[in-house]
Amino acid sequence: EVQLVESGGGLVQPGGSLRLSCAASGFTFSSYAMNWVRQAPAKGLEWVSAINSGGGSTSYVDSVKGRFTISRDNAKNTVYLQMNSLKPEDTAVYYCNAEGPIDFWGQGTQVTVSS
Repeated sequence: EVQLVESGGGLVQPGGSLRLSCAASGFTFSSYAMNWVRQAPAKGLEWVSAINSGGGSTSYVDSVKGRFTISRDNAKNTVYLQMNSLKPEDTAVYYCNAEGPIDFWGQGTQVTVSS
C-alpha cells in the first residue's frame, strides 16, 4: 500500500520556523521527484518546492525562496521542508506529492502562522 505521511505542522508565530517531514512507503521512493504543495484557506493548490529523485536539484516558488529549504533522505524514504522566517501568508495545508508515472499524495499537515 502506497503511503505518504506528512508531519511537523502546527501553530507558529511570524518569524518562526517549522520543519515538515513526509515519510513514504509502498513505492520506490528514490525513483520519484518530490514536491511540496500547499493550499491556503479558500484558495487553490499552490506548488511550493520540488526536489529531483537524487536530491541534487531543487526549485522553489518565488514567495518562499531564501526562506524554505527542501531536502530528502532516500535511505529513510523521507522528504523534508525546512521553513524559516514564516509569514502569515504561509498559512496553509501542506501536502507532499510523489511525481512519477503515477502521482501519489499525502493527507496534508496544517501550518498556521499567527501571533
